Amino acid sequence: MGTPLRSDAQRNRERILEVALSELTQCAEAPLSVIAKKAGVGQGTFYRNFPNREALVLEIYRHEMQQVADSAAQLLACREPDRALREWMDRLAEFAMAKAGLADAIRLVTGAPGAQAKPGHAPVIAAADLLLRAGEEAGTIRPGVTADDFILAIAGLWQIDPHEDWRPRATRLLDLVMDGLRVGAPGR
Repeated sequence: MGTPLRSDAQRNRERILEVALSELTQCAEAPLSVIAKKAGVGQGTFYRNFPNREALVLEIYRHEMQQVADSAAQLLACREPDRALREWMDRLAEFAMAKAGLADAIRLVTGAPGAQAKPGHAPVIAAADLLLRAGEEAGTIRPGVTADDFILAIAGLWQIDPHEDWRPRATRLLDLVMDGLRVGAPGR
């Protein structure tokens, strides 16, 4: 996508992604024609944006990950660093649950020989690093915690069943991680 989309084309694309996320989370093999119809776009518009299932699924994954990553700077602009980090962790949990629902669709499009690889986690790692460094500078997060350490500490998110009432469990887990990040912080 080299040239910027017109506003109506951008809205169509975003609507397709929104509907596809919902449909593919429910059924990894949801027909693309159903997604197009529910998104309110014609087949031509759909395939202009996403020429095949693989392109759609990988873009949903990339798009959702980028949304979470971008929210880190937005939160830092209006919250104290430790509060921004904790709220961002909730957004990451939402992403983790959506990704878990898409896991079958992602496996289908990346598991075949010669298939495109799943996008990396670089945006999320960079966002975590931004938040950790801000908290460290503010004295609210212990010094020396790396984004890789943080991702390992919250890895339990990906073990929670997204089909159950996952929010209370995710909140407890993330509160524990946050408590650990505060221990040894100079400002505490």
